[in-house]
Amino acid sequence: MDKKVIKEIILWQQQFIKGVKLQERKISIDPAGNYVFVGIRRAGKTYMLYQHIQQLLREGHDITEILFVNFEDERISDIQKGELHTVIDAYRELFAHEPIIFLDEIQNVEGWQHFARRLADEGRRVFITGSNAHMLSREIASALGGRFLIQEVWPFSFREYLQFKGLRLGKHWELSPAKADVVRLFGDYFLYGGLAESFSYADKRLWLTSLFHKVLYSDIIIRKGIRNERSMSLLIRKLADSVMQPTAVKRLQNILQGDGTQITRATITTYLTYLREAFLCFSVPNFTDSIPQRELMQKHYFYDNGILNLFLINPEAKLLENLVAISLLRKHGDNLFYYNRNVEVDFYIPAEQTGIQVSYDITDLETRERETSALVKLNAFKPLRQALIITYNDEQTITAKDLEIKVIPVWKWLLEL
Repeated sequence: MDKKVIKEIILWQQQFIKGVKLQERKISIDPAGNYVFVGIRRAGKTYMLYQHIQQLLREGHDITEILFVNFEDERISDIQKGELHTVIDAYRELFAHEPIIFLDEIQNVEGWQHFARRLADEGRRVFITGSNAHMLSREIASALGGRFLIQEVWPFSFREYLQFKGLRLGKHWELSPAKADVVRLFGDYFLYGGLAESFSYADKRLWLTSLFHKVLYSDIIIRKGIRNERSMSLLIRKLADSVMQPTAVKRLQNILQGDGTQITRATITTYLTYLREAFLCFSVPNFTDSIPQRELMQKHYFYDNGILNLFLINPEAKLLENLVAISLLRKHGDNLFYYNRNVEVDFYIPAEQTGIQVSYDITDLETRERETSALVKLNAFKPLRQALIITYNDEQTITAKDLEIKVIPVWKWLLEL
């Protein structure tokens, strides 16, 4: 690897980062920690690095202390594990500082984790980004030796989206003209998701399609060596179609075999793991199932509404539940379930004793009765401190059998999280 090229990259990045205009996002960095930032492509991991660097500059660090290398730069795209030390050597020939090291998309280099661990063992500050959770597998976690903290970077929340659009809400925003702006802006966020790069595109669907194909082929099919591309594509479409329904692995197998392809349940389980690793889809288990059963029957969602919407014809109800699932996963992680035994409730958070139903519109009396009765039945099995029905635009409070149920529009609920 040509050391001169590495030096050019280091110097160019130092000048570039100083001038980057970005929207500050919430980020918590331990001053002594080394970090790996992960998440779906284009979620903003690189900009999180830029944000932290600019914070370091405000704290008094000099830009020459920053060693930033993007391993998707075509000039070093063929760099090998044994050449990674060249990055440090090149910096040392430029500056006398002990650098703060930022390695962007380093998962493209086979064996990168050994280099990262050595840097940490030497007491250096290191920040790493990567686009798939393969970086978090047991083998890699073992190789990193517990020396790195994991920070997941999500697409923009609705509040962050509003800030991007220049709308910062005051304490009593619901009583001001800002409420109309919130509702209007929510329409696009609902349909096209929170991947910030898409916000400036007139044809957001075209951009999202391009991103989906990049994730599918680069992060799943090519990286994992999948030969049955058709089955993987069909599986994704079926998951999109089934967003609101618990789906068994066996049923997915039957659907895919109905297309004329022989595929085992073990292969489908592996494919689902690949989709999670690429931050394309995630799964929510049933609270009442045993731990082994939780892997066999789950509800599946997409990490971004915009990507899910690529596969839907009548999207409203599915996009609503998917958006709620994203927001709950972001807040509660592994403590998020659905509940299905004697009664089915869309989401259940046991640590907070919260039950949540999602319904696009409950003005129909039959729909209202179905949603409220499910929460009442759950309350009989698992006493609730909070019962919610999240809608697109309805708001009221319902009392049913001594249970107070809060009906709240999704755009308002998102801003209260």
